[in-house]
Amino acid sequence: MRKVIAALNMTLDGFCDHTAGMPDAEIHAHYTELLGRGDVILYGRTTYQLMEFWQTVLENPSEEKSMNDFAVAIDTIEKVVFSRTIHNVDWDSARLAKRDLKDEVLELKKQSGEAIFVGSRSLIIQLLNMGLVDEFQLCIYPVVEGKGLPLFEGINGRTFLKLVNTKTFKSGALLLYYEPQYE
Repeated sequence: MRKVIAALNMTLDGFCDHTAGMPDAEIHAHYTELLGRGDVILYGRTTYQLMEFWQTVLENPSEEKSMNDFAVAIDTIEKVVFSRTIHNVDWDSARLAKRDLKDEVLELKKQSGEAIFVGSRSLIIQLLNMGLVDEFQLCIYPVVEGKGLPLFEGINGRTFLKLVNTKTFKSGALLLYYEPQYE
């Protein structure tokens, strides 16, 4: 059965913000490699629209090779978008979800293939509440933002996490790998 991996960036004070951290070449390379180990990534509307930025990098490559490589990786992986407000997506590798989140994820998990990534805070919270997150990969940037969306807001109950790995980047960002221990 395929694993559901919640991969998200956050600040040291626990806020999710794709723009708060300053990913460097090493972090871009890490995420490029990670995307190569999955088949699909799930997004809510807001994160999907933020990620559309990478289409502009494909059209007008950056001087930074790691950004260009990430743009290719994010372009290649299938994206499933959950939204009640958009009715079509322009990215060739994206599609709107046909079912509700739980049913879509359970169907994807049954299929053969690689990991299912979740890159939106709202979807991560919902899936955690359903007991469907198999692994967290939290990249914590050494930034205190002081405001924003807390990652674990709206959680229904306590979930213990087992630390299974860590990775430290030269920039001081820390990647924590956790497996939820559902009660």
